[in-house]
Amino acid sequence: MKFVIIAALAAVALAAPRPEYADSEESKEHIPILRDDRVHEDDGRYNLDVETGNGIFLSQSGSPDGPDGSVVKSGVFSYTAPDGTPVEVKFVADENGYQPESALLPVAPAFPHPIPQFVLDQIAKAAEEDAARARGELDSDEESYSYA
Repeated sequence: MKFVIIAALAAVALAAPRPEYADSEESKEHIPILRDDRVHEDDGRYNLDVETGNGIFLSQSGSPDGPDGSVVKSGVFSYTAPDGTPVEVKFVADENGYQPESALLPVAPAFPHPIPQFVLDQIAKAAEEDAARARGELDSDEESYSYA
């Protein structure tokens, strides 16, 4: 049964159409690496600087300072988009995830309307009750708001 599944996956992979860009002249062009500086320290810290002949630039540093020794990274990369727009993205990757910053990244629209005061009051009351319950000042059978 495993052989049949592997054979089917291999057949699908071989039958998949090749992307059009694979045969373009652009994909055959050799792009030189102008700079590739890498420094790896024994304590897990590193620095990386790469620059290519077609204008791609990456500068990144990292260290195992995250929770449980996970690597925290920060850096910047830049390139020119196909329409000629220069793109620069600064980023941090840590326990809060990947956090890119760029003028070209989309921004969520502003909230469409103000939150009514009675809703804000209910949220505040529920938070007060949660805090009182955590301090043991509120019994679970007393009337309270419920999130469930």
